Amino acid sequence: MTYTVESKTVASQPLAAVKRRARQNELSTVVPEACGIVWDAVKALHIKGGRHVAIYWNGEIDLEVGVEVADAFEGKGEVLRSATPAGPVLTTVHFGMYDRLGDAHQAIVDWAKQQNKSLAGPNWEVYGHWTDDLSQLRTDVFYLLK
Repeated sequence: MTYTVESKTVASQPLAAVKRRARQNELSTVVPEACGIVWDAVKALHIKGGRHVAIYWNGEIDLEVGVEVADAFEGKGEVLRSATPAGPVLTTVHFGMYDRLGDAHQAIVDWAKQQNKSLAGPNWEVYGHWTDDLSQLRTDVFYLLK
């Protein structure tokens, strides 16, 4: 897949989220499990939830996994209020299964290097709504710039 990398400024998006730490090879299990925990809490709190989001804060893979929310809430159990970073980012869109998301991340890292842009560290994925047409399964990938 060919990726188009865009530089833009984004606002922070409020989330209901859980905190996790995982190894790279655990992400395919940790992220969906955390999404389920957060979605159940959002439904129990009667909050309208949006798309699922995973924020990777650092190379140790401290992450937050959650759901976009518009309404304020107090939290429920391990589900806390959080938000995506705000500011200048590099972003691209990945279409297809999640097992190829690494290609989108690499496209951003490569583009940043070619354009002499410095990545700040945090990056995140916003997962589009599920579709059985896997070629239309959308994930937006963001990297915060310094």
